[in-house]
Amino acid sequence: MVPSPETDADAELMLRVKQGGSDASEALTLLVDRWKQPVVHFLFRSLPDAEEAEDLALAVFTQLWKSAARYQNSARFSTFLFTIARNLCLNELRRRARHPAVSLDEPHTDDESHPLRQLEDARQASPDQVMQREELIAKVNQALADLPEKQRTAIILCRDTELSYDEIAAILDTSIPATKSLIHRGREVLRARLKPYLRSGEWN
Repeated sequence: MVPSPETDADAELMLRVKQGGSDASEALTLLVDRWKQPVVHFLFRSLPDAEEAEDLALAVFTQLWKSAARYQNSARFSTFLFTIARNLCLNELRRRARHPAVSLDEPHTDDESHPLRQLEDARQASPDQVMQREELIAKVNQALADLPEKQRTAIILCRDTELSYDEIAAILDTSIPATKSLIHRGREVLRARLKPYLRSGEWN
């Protein structure tokens, strides 16, 4: 989840990064500590590849440092950050499309530390339960990966962060009504795709 509530502290830290000087590096470190996990989670849900998400998160904060000169605190810092994250994620998806060495049809789910890995304790879960949870994780990943990029990104940002519709719209460079429509259509597709795997048929 995105840290909440976001305070002026994030904007102040980013302005210190922008201004440079002796404390710019310290300010960036504080921002990385606060935002690394939300960024990694967003990237993992978008790719999904736990190792790639970690590597790409480093690139996001490197780009944040390089882009500091054009930061304006008229918008939330999180909007600026996730716009960078989305753009780098799009670049990675385009690279994969040109050089499909790793297929998005085979998301990596064997890393126990990745954000979606929430299996029951082995002492409490039967082999069948573990298998069912593994299958559900794979189906959710696949269903998300099959969505058009804007739908997928809108849903991830809506579900997993506390960004408002107007902030998500800014990240996607679209209108608020279009953003709501993307989320609605994406949820409908996911419900249909995941209904056989969820008892209620609801996207919870």
